[in-house]
Amino acid sequence: MLILAGLGNPEPKYVHNRHNIGFMAVDAIARRWNFGPERKKFQSLIREGSIAIPAGVAPGGPASEVKALILKPQTFYNESGRAVAEAMKFYKAQPSDVVLFYDEIDLAPGRFRMKTGGGAAGNNGVRSLTAHIGPDFRRARLGTGHPGHKDRVMGHVLSDFHKVELGWLGALLNACADALPILAAGDDEKYQMEVMRLAPAEKQDPRAAARES
Repeated sequence: MLILAGLGNPEPKYVHNRHNIGFMAVDAIARRWNFGPERKKFQSLIREGSIAIPAGVAPGGPASEVKALILKPQTFYNESGRAVAEAMKFYKAQPSDVVLFYDEIDLAPGRFRMKTGGGAAGNNGVRSLTAHIGPDFRRARLGTGHPGHKDRVMGHVLSDFHKVELGWLGALLNACADALPILAAGDDEKYQMEVMRLAPAEKQDPRAAARES
């Protein structure tokens, strides 16, 4: 079972926050691939489905299908590891079966990077997963930009996306969903490249950009 977990906060007031882009990404995936209805399990809202992988997506590979679980922890952002660990235990999954979608302030808005393992870089949701399942899960990092100073980070991540940002946001979420067969086939580097091809975004220093705005 491929576990596609998003980071976010569960209450309605957080729905459009930058911190909830992980929830937005897995919701886009669920819509694109016609996952089943949302229900409660594993201290989360979950949806089950499958991802069709066309022949040749994996080098020389035949057409196949991967079962997947969408997981939106309802434990609040900083305790997300508890929910992911519960789902992993049920499915006897390994950290390599988990892909975590979350906001990354150290990437410019609209940029996208895949990474496996490493530290939390100050992200308490990532830190929670590391504490519960170890560091070797796959990370889908969605750039939301930096406010320019560490004292403004909390207000930035808990603020809603501005109307002017909705263009790149929608493009990025759709790209994550459309390119998903590549991720399901296990080629994270190619998935990153395809997402950025489908939703190109300017590469820039997010802190410098914030200071200039």
